[in-house]
Amino acid sequence: MYLTLSILFALVFLYSILAGGLERSSFSGALLFTTAGLALGPIGLDALELNIQTEGLKLLAELTLALVLFTDAANTNLTVLRRHIGLPLRLLLIGLPLTIFLGIGAGLLVFPGVSAVEIALLAALLAPTDAALGKAVVTSPRVPPMLRGSLNVESGLNDGICVPVVLSLLIIATEPETAQSFRQLAIPLIIEELGKGAVIGVVLAWGGHHMIEFANKRGWIRETWRQITIIGLALLCFTAAQAFGGSGFIAAFVGGLVYGIYRRPYKHEFLAAAEGTGDAFALVTWVIFGAGVMGPALFLMTPEIVLYALLSLTVVRLLPVYLALLGTDLRPVERLFVGWFGPRGLASVVFAIIVLDEAPDNVGILTATAVTTISLSVVFHGLTAKSFTRIFKKNLPKQTET
Repeated sequence: MYLTLSILFALVFLYSILAGGLERSSFSGALLFTTAGLALGPIGLDALELNIQTEGLKLLAELTLALVLFTDAANTNLTVLRRHIGLPLRLLLIGLPLTIFLGIGAGLLVFPGVSAVEIALLAALLAPTDAALGKAVVTSPRVPPMLRGSLNVESGLNDGICVPVVLSLLIIATEPETAQSFRQLAIPLIIEELGKGAVIGVVLAWGGHHMIEFANKRGWIRETWRQITIIGLALLCFTAAQAFGGSGFIAAFVGGLVYGIYRRPYKHEFLAAAEGTGDAFALVTWVIFGAGVMGPALFLMTPEIVLYALLSLTVVRLLPVYLALLGTDLRPVERLFVGWFGPRGLASVVFAIIVLDEAPDNVGILTATAVTTISLSVVFHGLTAKSFTRIFKKNLPKQTET
């Protein structure tokens, strides 16, 4: 155990002192740490002794995602977002459903022996995007702020939107007799989870901000405790929403947006530590994913699985986004850019683990396809994030939605 922990902490330490240089290259942290996990895991040097259960990995990925969602939302430029709110709304209300439906169509063609419900489950668990995997895109000054904000909001909200869809389909896949009541089951669950998550996120972030303001004015928050204040608030939003039947991911992202509304001189100081902790958790998660999940999945890959993974990352994502953005002032190449940067990350990891734990009939195909898609996304999006931003000039004129 201590050897494994020493390797993990050594990797985090090395990345922390090299991050500035590495982030200017084409090698993302997720790509490097997944590769390290693969190399050091059971199919490589077998140096990592990972006895972590699926529930433990799921919890680590959930908490990491919640922290990343909160800090990303808190750093969103809300002024730009308000002016261009139509773009993320198009991506969520048109692009996301179309992505799921096209994913179902592709799955029915590629996996004729798998039931339609299980194909729908696969399409839904691969629909959420992860802006953290394309961090070079959402932080690049070359990319127009409205596109960065749109990608960030899309990835923050589509995780929570897909949670009740995935859970409803999983219930039907494992209990076929419930298929007749899908509409009655899914729609109330979606409304309940999204509504509760949003309300809890707003209330806790609003209350948390005012408590921080009150305590900070009186000098009650000591320097050392400033490092964990936002971490506690972000994870409180997530866990409270989960405990009361809401979507923790929606709560974390909405809570981050609410916290980000308030302009205080200490805001970024408080956020910095939470961002660093979220990044460290994410890197550890990717090591474990590479060693304990991706490695074993390599032996389950088939040409059909690889084909679906490639379709999921290209046509299944690109076409719906392109259609959703018709009628905007975006150039065709910019619509393709937004479509391409829909990397699959921590949300899909969490969903895949849930599916693995519930074990529907074709669990092997579903999880292997999900892992293959996530793995290819880590590679492709990590390698292209920096170079593809060059399609934008340094001083782009403002673009507005028609």
